[in-house]
Amino acid sequence: FGKHNDSFKKEFLETHNQYRKQHQAPELRYSDELCSAAQKWADHLLSIRSLAHSDTENGENVFYSSSSVKKTPKGHFTQVVWKSSTELGVGLATDGNTVFVVGQYKPSGNITNAGYYEKNVLPKI
Repeated sequence: FGKHNDSFKKEFLETHNQYRKQHQAPELRYSDELCSAAQKWADHLLSIRSLAHSDTENGENVFYSSSSVKKTPKGHFTQVVWKSSTELGVGLATDGNTVFVVGQYKPSGNITNAGYYEKNVLPKI
């Protein structure tokens, strides 16, 4: 996937940061460690042809698309704009017909303890 993967990674990060800016969250930066873990999980999902979360302690969004099966994209927007998350990794695996995309975030977001949501998911400006 080579050069196309680099442009995908760039767009993935830029899109995240556009949404984060709208929600008063600082920009994410890429983490090689998270990219490696996300790629490993995306490759695994493609090999088993099933959408699932890994057992990572990081935040995680997964997406699946196929030319033969129409499914609704899965994910958690609040993790994308979670203010205290600072690092992002992405993995993409495809066989030409099926695509799995995994985004991992550090520190993890979507914490449901009292007050965390209000401090980390700010209103759109």
